[in-house]
Amino acid sequence: MKIAMIINSSSGLYNFRKDLILRMIADGHEVIALTPIGEREDQLKDLGVKLINTEINRRGLNLLHDFSLYRQYKKILNKEKPDLAITYTIKPNIYGGFACRMCKIKYVGNITGLGTAFEGSGLLRNVATVLNKLALKKAKCVFFENAENRDLFVNEGIIKKEQAVLLNGAGVNLEHFSYQPYPKDSQGFRFLFMGRVMKEKGIEELFASMQRLKAEEEKCTLDLLGSFEDKYEDQIKQYEKDGWLRFHGYQTDVRSFISDSHCFVLPSYHEGMANTNLESAAMGRPVITSNISGCKEAVVDGVSGFLCEAKNADDLYVKMKKILSMKNQEREQMGKNGRKHMEDMFDKKMVVRKTIEHLY
Repeated sequence: MKIAMIINSSSGLYNFRKDLILRMIADGHEVIALTPIGEREDQLKDLGVKLINTEINRRGLNLLHDFSLYRQYKKILNKEKPDLAITYTIKPNIYGGFACRMCKIKYVGNITGLGTAFEGSGLLRNVATVLNKLALKKAKCVFFENAENRDLFVNEGIIKKEQAVLLNGAGVNLEHFSYQPYPKDSQGFRFLFMGRVMKEKGIEELFASMQRLKAEEEKCTLDLLGSFEDKYEDQIKQYEKDGWLRFHGYQTDVRSFISDSHCFVLPSYHEGMANTNLESAAMGRPVITSNISGCKEAVVDGVSGFLCEAKNADDLYVKMKKILSMKNQEREQMGKNGRKHMEDMFDKKMVVRKTIEHLY
């Protein structure tokens, strides 16, 4: 078969779907990708993927631009004539789904998170509900990364119950993210955050908690990996001057940063399944993350890390203070417990195997 993967990021395609791509190619299938071409272009080509550039505004809500995206997809699909399409993320799911329906191409969708559209009620949610319902109506199946997202789509009639397939996120490659010895804390405790520096990732609560800890003269720092919105630039520069934050920007390989850290923190507001939680736990680091679907699955509370209330800087501070008060051996054991949890529940090989079972 010729299989088209439709996604909003070439780096996301490589980082989280590489193992699936390798399996499909090993099974004798041709893989093409409709994606904005940027990071990981060469690595994807080395895998044997044919890349077709598609321009997409990931976060904007411009119906004219989005209609243009639909037309791009439809034109490419009519030319390439794939036997199967796999869509990922919000806009590719909607406009890629529409294009597949119009071109009469078999397709499956992947709900990797709901975004802000489904957080509240009102016009935006109603529009998102209708668009998803129309786009996914003819999907062979729809993959979900957490049960809450699946139940919402089924209960609101966006898809039929028999279309829904629950996966343990994208899984984590346990060989690539191998267990690493826990670092000593003689030079101070290092918290780590990886992700877009934006409000919805809980960055404001994290900054507030770190400021409280530093005011109490706790010997801890924060390593921050990822791109950021302009409004946080001045804050980041100031915190770097204050000496407790190290900003490293976007990194293609995060393993050395995880290895050097003592605890990963992600106080996000919503996630499909936070891969950074899985990667950090796989390498043997305790994880503090929000008690929400898409985050809480990665942590056995009090055993491999701590769950905190989303949008609550006080609770996040308490959990960060708690892990600082623990002995290094206790934190090390938490990391080992997290690794075991990844082996039991989130092995990438198991996720790929289940995905393939529903593709062809």
